Amino acid sequence: MDGIKPLLVSRRDPASIESTVNCLLCGGVVLLPTDTVYGLAVLPTAGEAVERLYAMKGRPRQTNLPIMVASEANIEALGFAINGPARRLLRSPLIPGSLTLALGFARGPICAWLAGRDEAAVRIPNDDWLLAVLRIAGPLLVTSANLHATETPNCLADVLSQLRGVPDLAIDGGVLRTVPSTLVNCRLDPSVVERVGAVPEATVMEYLK
Repeated sequence: MDGIKPLLVSRRDPASIESTVNCLLCGGVVLLPTDTVYGLAVLPTAGEAVERLYAMKGRPRQTNLPIMVASEANIEALGFAINGPARRLLRSPLIPGSLTLALGFARGPICAWLAGRDEAAVRIPNDDWLLAVLRIAGPLLVTSANLHATETPNCLADVLSQLRGVPDLAIDGGVLRTVPSTLVNCRLDPSVVERVGAVPEATVMEYLK
């Protein structure tokens, strides 16, 4: 891997969305800025890219990857069960935003790439650039761009130096904050905040009461 570098594109480049979508649809791994931290993104159906992503992070293969979508309609189309608490959060000012929901499935996964999961973590980001990518490419597997169980660096160069491999495309979004999303498991009754991140637990609970 020494000497191999990804294609670097600035997020400010007018062609950056097209470049990102093309890379994803061709089965590539993209390092990109999100509204929380830098993330690694792949198309869920691109099996080789998914395996490369796991290898880059040193992430245990049995640990499922989170999903990003552009809308609530996308969540429903994937077969997720949206119960009352999840619906209240999805309709709240917290979403789109730094809030991830763990959801079960209404009738079992309708997509082959979700087969075998009892639940999955899904998020609608509050970022126009990323939402544009998601609207064109469709739902993506997106996870923080860091070695497993370590903090995510806040700039592109540090992320690239830490990963165990090279993405096909790296989108430079400058220096980002390094606060992850808050994770709420809405499959449980009552719903439980399993990870406190950018959204305070007290704020989440206001919409779960």
